[in-house]
Amino acid sequence: MDEIISMFIDNELSIDEKLSFIKKLKVDPDFFSETVALLEQEKLLRAEGLYTAPPLDWKVPAKEHGKPRDLLKGFFRPLLQPVGVMAVLAIAVLGIMLAGTPDPAATVCPSRFVVYQPDAREVAVAGEFTDWQPMPMHAAGPGGYWEINLEVPAGEYRFVYIADGKKRFIDPTVPAREQDDFGGENGILVVGKSI
Repeated sequence: MDEIISMFIDNELSIDEKLSFIKKLKVDPDFFSETVALLEQEKLLRAEGLYTAPPLDWKVPAKEHGKPRDLLKGFFRPLLQPVGVMAVLAIAVLGIMLAGTPDPAATVCPSRFVVYQPDAREVAVAGEFTDWQPMPMHAAGPGGYWEINLEVPAGEYRFVYIADGKKRFIDPTVPAREQDDFGGENGILVVGKSI
């Protein structure tokens, strides 16, 4: 009760809230007595210069006494008007249209690269998914196989294997391939989709 009385004294109530306050004064004698007592106390404080009323254009803080203010007041009230509702809906529709479907490239897939090169001392894989930087592979046992596991975003990529730092070759198990700009050939890897 003290909070509503304080808000009335400090002129923090809307006109509808003030009307409800006055009606409550009329029907509740205890509320009336408490309001009068608090007004008398404020009158004494003002007379002694211990209290100054807030300016008429003073705004109520977002929180008061640890309780959140009514969200329908202030910022949210214009949004509930017909034009505000239409603006919010238009922004929501625009957001959905711009978002569209999720970017498949954002999906990262674990990809295992394995190649047979029994005579090589070192083997690497390089492609669009590594910015053509060779990624060293490790020997998968003594049988001549080399392997590496990479996280590759979904999409289509050109790539090659490089043996001993100079011999470029494509993966013989990958049927999709194309000529590169240097007279060689690249394999085409499709991650996260079917060809």
